[in-house]
Amino acid sequence: MNFLAHALLSFGDENFLTGNMISDFVKGKKKFDYPVSIQKGIQLHRAIDEFTDFHPVTAEAKELFRPQYRLYAGPFVDIVYDHFLAVDENQFLKNNGLKNFTEATYGQLNKNATYFPLSFQKMFPFMQSQNWLYNYGFKEGIRKSFGGLVRRASYLNESEVAFTIFNDHYQQLADYYARFFPELKEFAFTKMQELQAE
Repeated sequence: MNFLAHALLSFGDENFLTGNMISDFVKGKKKFDYPVSIQKGIQLHRAIDEFTDFHPVTAEAKELFRPQYRLYAGPFVDIVYDHFLAVDENQFLKNNGLKNFTEATYGQLNKNATYFPLSFQKMFPFMQSQNWLYNYGFKEGIRKSFGGLVRRASYLNESEVAFTIFNDHYQQLADYYARFFPELKEFAFTKMQELQAE
């Protein structure tokens, strides 16, 4: 999953949120450099990613992107899932629900900015000023996110084909999200409870 899902699946806990958001920027044993509550957020992030990567619905969604993008099919699907989460009225109520959530998320993260790894520290001001989390709800935001993925990738040089796939298979991808996300949310909530109890 991408940033918006990891934020939502922290269930309002500030320290889990921090760990969940920085996890991809913390390698190996470096996670032990953080307070235990943030370490648990890192663990939650990795459990969410594993659940997502091996879910049969995600495998179906990846097949739409795999012929063009091979091993990067998964990251494109992660961004697509965030789009359908952003427009999911079951998760964010109509009255500025997503906007209010994203603003609260940035506020919580800023409180723990001292724990940001350098790479996330450099990226976060752009995430906040350009409101990436909110803009997942718009197709142009997805286009930009796809472009950002390509810039960070070692073997990709374009994202327009991915954006075309996204548009051409929009309803199919929406159906994949609808089948998948409730299961992920239930899994993440249970996993977080287990981590809190340790």
